[in-house]
Amino acid sequence: MSRGSTTWQVTAGPQTPWHSWVVDFLPPDINGLPLHPLVVHAAVVLIPLTGVLALLMVIVPRFSYRFGPLVVVLGWVAVGSAWLGKETGEMLRRKVEDVSATHVEAGDLLPMFAGVQAVLVTLLWLADRRGGRGVLGVLVALATLVVVAAAGYWTYRTGDSGAQSVWG
Repeated sequence: MSRGSTTWQVTAGPQTPWHSWVVDFLPPDINGLPLHPLVVHAAVVLIPLTGVLALLMVIVPRFSYRFGPLVVVLGWVAVGSAWLGKETGEMLRRKVEDVSATHVEAGDLLPMFAGVQAVLVTLLWLADRRGGRGVLGVLVALATLVVVAAAGYWTYRTGDSGAQSVWG
């Protein structure tokens, strides 16, 4: 046997993503209405609502100190709802083949935008809870402003492309 002549073949099981089992317990529809349009409205409301409240946290540190825990919880619930919307969208996509690629790509990224927003809101609240922002807190506040705008735009883009896909 000469050097370099060995051929390796790697075989794997079914080509199913590791996370596909997570939402398989959900019903695909409720009373004939697909679950995806019901779920995505939570993300469409919670992501911008978290963003508006985060803007208040940036502008008024006392608001952050007092209502920060509520905004943090809303932010993480928004992340969960965006992720669930993405997963139920994948379930629906198996049945409906005429879905715009723009909507699918935007929906894949929306939980990440919501996640970054939630992380920054959490960091901002922690900085304000300590009693002062300091340089790092100001940088987190500035980053929060940018991410809130990006998350709001991406939520709009995802929802609009989905609506255009369905309603034309």
